[in-house]
Amino acid sequence: MSSENPIGAGNQQETKELEKPLDPWWIVGFVDGEGCFSVSVHHNPINARRNGGWQLTPTFHLYQHEKESKLLARVAGFFGCGRIYSKGPNSRVLSYTVSSLRELETQIIPFFEEHRPLIKGPDFDLFSSIVRSMRLKEHLEPDGFNRVVTLAYAMNANGKQRSRPIEEVLQGSSETIR
Repeated sequence: MSSENPIGAGNQQETKELEKPLDPWWIVGFVDGEGCFSVSVHHNPINARRNGGWQLTPTFHLYQHEKESKLLARVAGFFGCGRIYSKGPNSRVLSYTVSSLRELETQIIPFFEEHRPLIKGPDFDLFSSIVRSMRLKEHLEPDGFNRVVTLAYAMNANGKQRSRPIEEVLQGSSETIR
C-alpha cells in the first residue's frame, strides 16, 4: 500500500507554520500563560554608595521547554530584541528574556499597551511604571528608589516569593552613604 503523500510531508506543513507571522493576540495569550513581568532586587556591595547597594533589574521572561526553542526564537524575532537562555545548567527549560530598559520601553511595553486586555495586566502596569521611572533615572534618588521598590514588591502576589522583606531593602537604602 503506498501513500500519495511524499515522505516528510508533515515536516513541510510544520515548516509552513513556522514561516507564518505570529499573531499578536496569540502572543498575548502565550505570555499570559507562560510569561512573567518581574523586577528583581539584589544586594550588590560594589554599589554600596547608591541606595545601600541595592540593585533593581526589570525583566520580561517567556518560558518554554527546549524542544520549543524555535517558537521562542520566533517570538524574539517578532519583538526584535532580547535573548534566549537556559534556565539553569541542568534545566531543559529555556527563557526568552528582555532586560534592557531601552528595549523594554521601546518594544515590549508598547506592544502590550496596544494589545489589551492582558490577564497579567496589574503586574504589567506596575512593571511599565517601574521601567519608565528607571529610564528617567528616578530610582537613583532615595525617594524614587523607595517608590520603585514599593511598586516592585506589589507585583507577582505582593512579593511573597522574595527572599528579603521590603523593610530590609528600604532600610538599607535610607542608610546610603552620601
